[in-house]
Amino acid sequence: MFQSPGDVLFRIGDFPVYYYGLTMAVACITGVSAAYLIFKKFNPDKNYSAIWDISAYLIIAGLLGARLYYCLLNPVYYFSNPLEILNFREGGLSIHGGLIAGIITLILLSKKNHLPVPGVLDAFACGTALGQAIGRWGNFFNSEAYGFPTDLPWKLYIPLSHRHAQLFNFEYYHPTFLYESLLDFCIFLVLYFIMKKYAIEKPGITVCIYMILYSVVRIFVESFRLDSALDISGIPIAQIVSVVILLISAAVLIYLNSKYHNLKG
Repeated sequence: MFQSPGDVLFRIGDFPVYYYGLTMAVACITGVSAAYLIFKKFNPDKNYSAIWDISAYLIIAGLLGARLYYCLLNPVYYFSNPLEILNFREGGLSIHGGLIAGIITLILLSKKNHLPVPGVLDAFACGTALGQAIGRWGNFFNSEAYGFPTDLPWKLYIPLSHRHAQLFNFEYYHPTFLYESLLDFCIFLVLYFIMKKYAIEKPGITVCIYMILYSVVRIFVESFRLDSALDISGIPIAQIVSVVILLISAAVLIYLNSKYHNLKG
């Protein structure tokens, strides 16, 4: 059984320091470090030190994109409380917004620093998957993003103050944060294996596979969650966006494979 120790790590006077913020910081540092090491390993002749400079802008762009996307999915509250848009400490980030902002940032900065765009995207795909595996634990500390009630041995206890009104009699729920964390780590392992095999021969393949695999994971995990911000005809927006990303990524993957096959042939 899992039970959060609470969302506050410690206080400095009246100022709370949240577990969520610490988790995100560790996730970002780990993900960026992994991306740097992977890019350096497979691109030793490139200016790999520029990855650190790019990462600083990437983290800012990713966090802003993730936050703005989340706020747009919860417009009533944030339009009524606009200053809360700037409150990152207690959570409220959407990975899809972060991915979109991150990819655009990586493409622009890779070109500016004369780095191979596909190679940079591949390295950061690996780093992102690893960072996500860590970052999902922020949901655990916040007692949020949980699934349906369950009595499985790995159930998650949710305090009364964080339960949905219609389910306040249920104490234990599916730990969807754990499902996604474990699956994200598996994605990282798969991507690294693919990098070892295709990083030089087929750059750009890894990031496409990441987008496909993560979309599948997100579609699966969303089927358990109770807190989807918006839906269309009962289907969570996150699942719809994931399907769109999956289809686009699959099309790009097919195109790249065909391109590399023709070049080789």
